[in-house]
Amino acid sequence: MSSHDFDLLVIGAGSGGVRASRIAAGHGARVAVAEEYRVGGTCVIRGCVPKKLLVYGAHFAEDLDDARQYGWQIDGKAFNWATLRDNVAAEVDRLNGLYQNTLDNNKVTTLLGHATITGPNSVDIGGTTHTAGTILIASGARPFIPDVPGAEHGITSNEVFHLPELPKRLVIAGAGYIGTEFAGVFHALGSDVTIINRSETILRGWEPALADRLLQISMAKGINFKLNCRLERVEKTDAGLTLHFSDGKSIETDVLVWALGRVPNTEGLGLESAGVALTAGGAIAVDARNATNVPGIFAVGDVTDRVQLTPVAIREGHAFADTQFGNKPWTVDYDAIPSAVFSNPPLGSVGLTEAQARNAYGDVKIYTSDFRPMKNVLAGRNERALYKLIVDTASDRVVGAHMIGPDAPEILQAVAIAVKAGLTKAQFDATMALHPTMSEELVLMR
Repeated sequence: MSSHDFDLLVIGAGSGGVRASRIAAGHGARVAVAEEYRVGGTCVIRGCVPKKLLVYGAHFAEDLDDARQYGWQIDGKAFNWATLRDNVAAEVDRLNGLYQNTLDNNKVTTLLGHATITGPNSVDIGGTTHTAGTILIASGARPFIPDVPGAEHGITSNEVFHLPELPKRLVIAGAGYIGTEFAGVFHALGSDVTIINRSETILRGWEPALADRLLQISMAKGINFKLNCRLERVEKTDAGLTLHFSDGKSIETDVLVWALGRVPNTEGLGLESAGVALTAGGAIAVDARNATNVPGIFAVGDVTDRVQLTPVAIREGHAFADTQFGNKPWTVDYDAIPSAVFSNPPLGSVGLTEAQARNAYGDVKIYTSDFRPMKNVLAGRNERALYKLIVDTASDRVVGAHMIGPDAPEILQAVAIAVKAGLTKAQFDATMALHPTMSEELVLMR
């Protein structure tokens, strides 16, 4: 029996930390997890889960309009922000309870409070020192707030879910996945939405054809874009906020949302005194085994800034626990990770973009399908979907798949299996189409 209080002490009860705790405990380890806010982490409490519920709520705006063309008479349509907001919060509370039950049922001790590493085997939590044979840091990341005068008058994605009322005017700073998702949500719910961005590119790093299509569709819907602009200061006024730009122009708004990316939560953890090395971007540096440079201290999830996605953090936590406590060593494969943007319409992507594939393979073939989904046709909606397959000419393997359109993320998950398995375009073509569906376009591209 170890002389330490625990075999494993995890800092952060988010997706990666909870998975690591549960699996390690299942292998017989004595586990504790420290959490200073709520069990569940960013994804469950203030990220992908409540955001997706807002996305579902926003979809009814267009669905109710389209329903008339399908014979439904919708009278007295009205939206109540407080109802959606409070129902989403109640679901978050329910999930928080389930995550806590998971820890309790697996005999994981929950220690509430801020954790600071005080040595290679010791952690201070609220003034009490706990010792552990192994420490896992899974503290996640937080929204980045720029250093501009008046920045404190803006909010982040953390606070969006708790707005007291639906803003009439909303400006979102940033055109990445968080910015475009919330733009789609609040525009559909009735806010006048403007996205501001320092560059002319939205969804940087995504397949450009999809990003361009989303920009076109969003503008057609009435979302405003101010690109290639530099925000200099935010002024609080009696009427709301005034955003001042370097070109001398300004925008007035009720709410400003910072959506400029996320930074790893490494401050205040005692990493410097423990000697834990950080990357140039401020993330915890780890190897393939999730180990830091300090023996006995490991890290998983967004705090390592490898791939900031919930399923990645979960898999990293699982691999860590199996390797360190289950005598089943394995590492995470980061190739062909599917991802999605729950914008309106949504995007799904897996594998290489066209530019990446040309750099990697040289000769590639590009297949596209640009079509109007059947549902949009009868509804009189001109919005078009775009599917794109990237194929390595030499091997005929599909090395990238990208799509924008209704249910794209749901369809993309199945396509990701094919890309991960290394299936060829010929095998896609040999698959019988399922008609009439949008997904049949994937096997009909010639």
